[in-house]
Amino acid sequence: MQKILIANRGEIALRILRACRELDIRSVAVHSAADRELKHVRLADESVCIGPNSVTESYLNIPALIAAAEVTDSTAIHPGYGFLSESADFAERVEQSGFIFIGPPPGCIRTMGDKVSAIQAMKETGVPCVPGSGGPIPEDDPDEALRIAATIGYPIMIKAAAGGGGRGMRVVRSEAALLNAISLTRNEAQNAFGDSTVYMEKYLEKPRHIEFQVLADRHGNAIHLGERDCSMQRRHQKVVEEAPAPGITEAQRQEIGERCAEACRQMGYVGAGTFEFLYEKGEFYFIEMNTRIQVEHPVTEMVTGCDLVAEQIRVAAGEPLSWRQDEIRIQGHAVECRINAEDPKTLMPCPGTIDHFHAPGGPGVRLDSHVYTGYTVPPYYDSMIGKLITHGANRESALARMRTALSEIVIGGIRTNVSLQQDIIADAAFRTGGTDIHYLEKKLALD
Repeated sequence: MQKILIANRGEIALRILRACRELDIRSVAVHSAADRELKHVRLADESVCIGPNSVTESYLNIPALIAAAEVTDSTAIHPGYGFLSESADFAERVEQSGFIFIGPPPGCIRTMGDKVSAIQAMKETGVPCVPGSGGPIPEDDPDEALRIAATIGYPIMIKAAAGGGGRGMRVVRSEAALLNAISLTRNEAQNAFGDSTVYMEKYLEKPRHIEFQVLADRHGNAIHLGERDCSMQRRHQKVVEEAPAPGITEAQRQEIGERCAEACRQMGYVGAGTFEFLYEKGEFYFIEMNTRIQVEHPVTEMVTGCDLVAEQIRVAAGEPLSWRQDEIRIQGHAVECRINAEDPKTLMPCPGTIDHFHAPGGPGVRLDSHVYTGYTVPPYYDSMIGKLITHGANRESALARMRTALSEIVIGGIRTNVSLQQDIIADAAFRTGGTDIHYLEKKLALD
């Protein structure tokens, strides 16, 4: 693989560029008009402007991305996360145009991108799933919908099959509210995703969010790299992640991890992926699979010593996995805090120019960020401007290092959520471990 076009922006684009450099692969940065001063654009071997500030006219513009790959004689395209990273249509266009897509086959993306087909596929491979409708809710049979809900038992969750990012979901606690909730969710799904298909599943009251990292190659090999706890969320968006998950036993890790790896083998999966579960009362329930690198991948890298982005590139080039399952060891504990350009109270985005930037340091401290002094955070894209990760011999050590790192980081000129992250790291319930996915929102509502 001689040259990779990075079809993304921000910190993940810089992360991919660094992996390319370590592998001695040339890089091409694409950017919108607003992103000319991004760090990875300055550092890449080549750069191409693919459109104006609008996301749809730049980072979601498939013809522009393919054209950029063509004019730069790129070999492969890495989609990062977000944008087109889980678009089966984009993966197909990349391959049809003669480039390597650094990700799974389009068929896997398509299957796992539809929540209904994903759950059906996981049931067939033995991955535990949340009790649910087992398929789409019939549009013209209200009695059947009522029957399915009664069989599952209230409360239930109505979900859009094409949903994501916390949209297209509605909790129903009684039979009287069911049909109206289904209708509202269908309309929301059609407007947001262009697909009105919805399904239902049991609503768990106080679950944790536990996910398993997997890697698979083109030779039928698949492994897991343990789990992450991503339960500290607001508006269904992750705020703090850690690995390993508090309270998960080695036996649970190996059982669920191996089921995920086996599912990859059976579906012909290639590359990095994440199986997401709700975890409650000692039981795991599959909810979805992310067919890309995750924002929180650094915590897994820190506890395993594995470079997940470099491995994505290697397996896309046809190489076998660099590790066997018995070579994966979980060592110590890692925590990641997402750093966002947003008001810590209102959580509204706060773009602007950074007039002073200082990165924290010390043993076990890592900062993945594209910002620098003088950089202007644009208002057009996601507000995340970095990820602060700490690693220690145990959870207590990792949290202590995170507390210190958060006190050292300086991002002047804009508002950030650093103070919120400090409150979370100091929170007694979080420090004990095992808080559920609703904990943070309840905490913020009380503050």
